Amino acid sequence: MSEPEPFFQGFLDDYFAECDEHLAGATRALLALEASLGTTGTDRVLIDELFRDFHSLKGISAMVELRPAEQLAHHLEDYLGAIRDRKVTLTAAGIDVLIDGTQRLEQVVNAYRSHQPPPSIDDVAARIEAIAPRPVKPDAGPDRVAERRAPEPSLPRWRCTFVPTRELLARGVGVDNIRKRLTEIGTIIDAVPHVRPDGTIAFQFTLETAAADAIDALLSDGVVVEPIDSTAVVGDAPGAVRPPGAGSTAAPTHIVRVDLMRLDQLMQNVGDLVISRSRLTEALTRLERHVPSSEWRSVQENIVAIDRQLRTLREGIMRIRLVPIGEIFRRMPFVVRDLARESGKKITLDLQGQGTEIDKYLIERMLDPVLHLVRNAVSHGIETPDVRIANGKRPEGTITLSAFTSGETVTIEVADDGRGVDAAAVAARARAAGLPVPADTLDGSALLALLCSSGFSTNDEADRASGRGVGMSVVKSTVEQLSGTVTMTTEPGGGTRFTVELPLTLAITDALIGRVGAEVFALPQGAVQEVIEVTSSDVRLVERNEIIPYRRGALPIVRLARLFGIDSAVGERFHVFVVGRGAAAVGLAVDRIIGQREIVVRAINDPLARVDGISGATDLGDGRVVLILDPGALATFVRTREARAVGAVGDWGRLQA
Repeated sequence: MSEPEPFFQGFLDDYFAECDEHLAGATRALLALEASLGTTGTDRVLIDELFRDFHSLKGISAMVELRPAEQLAHHLEDYLGAIRDRKVTLTAAGIDVLIDGTQRLEQVVNAYRSHQPPPSIDDVAARIEAIAPRPVKPDAGPDRVAERRAPEPSLPRWRCTFVPTRELLARGVGVDNIRKRLTEIGTIIDAVPHVRPDGTIAFQFTLETAAADAIDALLSDGVVVEPIDSTAVVGDAPGAVRPPGAGSTAAPTHIVRVDLMRLDQLMQNVGDLVISRSRLTEALTRLERHVPSSEWRSVQENIVAIDRQLRTLREGIMRIRLVPIGEIFRRMPFVVRDLARESGKKITLDLQGQGTEIDKYLIERMLDPVLHLVRNAVSHGIETPDVRIANGKRPEGTITLSAFTSGETVTIEVADDGRGVDAAAVAARARAAGLPVPADTLDGSALLALLCSSGFSTNDEADRASGRGVGMSVVKSTVEQLSGTVTMTTEPGGGTRFTVELPLTLAITDALIGRVGAEVFALPQGAVQEVIEVTSSDVRLVERNEIIPYRRGALPIVRLARLFGIDSAVGERFHVFVVGRGAAAVGLAVDRIIGQREIVVRAINDPLARVDGISGATDLGDGRVVLILDPGALATFVRTREARAVGAVGDWGRLQA
């Protein structure tokens, strides 16, 4: 498919955003409708909501001339109209075809978005017609729109032409906004886009309505209105046409769509300001002794004010980038439904915290990992009904997908009440695959390390859900690339819980600064559970691994000086950053803590410079590059070094092995 014209691309962005909203609404309504199937009467509110979503999808797809989406949405709309008019009764087969049609519609839109040929809609359309045959097929010619209804001959008709401009778009007035307002005051008979000689796009609607006063309100938003017959009147005189800008003012809209790349650039600019602020602070600190104390107090007050204002600006931009994690969650019910039906299992999906907001970039990156975890829960976790009944459980299993925030960290959990992970079976598989397995009992961390090994799977054959040995590896690598951590707890016969912790945003964050010898490192504050001071006499050596007493237990530690081969005089006292939770907690030992700073994260993209355990670099204002530690990679190293036959006293080369 050819690339769209630059001017038209802006409308495509609006189209895709509108499609995402309507598909999300249709998904929610369909799942609620399926749950109510079999109860007294069909939920008319849900049917109406679905009808509106598919009607809107049909209309906006016609605008961009995406015929497969337009036609499929029209078929779905016809079936829902028949249900709404009580010509047919909604059945389980009807729910299936509505769900399959929605998924196919999403595939068509996504194919158009990625400039790929769309999948065929013929099979779904045939299933819809088999359930609700239509006596008359709509005219789906290339220059017509399927969005038409039987007109009332007595109603006046109007030709409404809308020419979008950047100024109108900045006010939130786009083609879909105009189309929605037209449908609220009448019936759209035709809607046809035209490319004008100057390369701009004009959208021409044929509207049937008697509400001339309502049409008058559109004139100030770039709509030119002409009566098609003598009964149509607009403005102050019969046949009058007001130019754009005249007439009443439309109601304001409070939603503005912004390209994510613009927000990225804005965040980068704020990052540059943070670095400049740090450099200014360093320079002023060196001048402090040369400035009278009375004047220096004013300088300090200004520095504090700039810090506060810059933090407010940063938090404001972050809030703009945040979107509900429901964008990920809404896709999972269909996945679970299809896999459960295919495997003969009964599964309920419990979604919690869909309103939790995280960075849009994280939403896009975390879709596949969450999908893998949910598929694994269906394939490996939930048992078949007869097995569950034999084990004293309800025949229907439950998968819980939840999200919540704590400070600068977002937590995503995928839990099931299934069979749990068989540690002995995992160990046997790992040994057969040639993977190192600890001699002791496998805890959740060790099990997770094996499950995340590339190519490892407990399934003998691959199916739609799992078995190729790449799912958990993708989860681990993606989460670590996002400076997050993933942990697992499991109970034989009681189920499994995967917990993913991620920073709310990756661009600018608060960090704790530690010194090791002459080197300085930064550690994201959201990854640190606690900072403790340790004396050398507290350290114990167990099988070449250093541990310290910690909260009625033991905490394994790794000295960054030894790990990185840095010359450091080991003092009687040193500080430890505690990262991870519970049995997965690990201590990172530094000589001393310098303080807390707001840092700008610069990713290391050069593969020759990228190193495990380092997530990026930053500038604290003194011109030196400071490396940012990756707590997830370092914690994984500490937990698995015994299995890899690496002692506590190692160097960076051993970590790379």
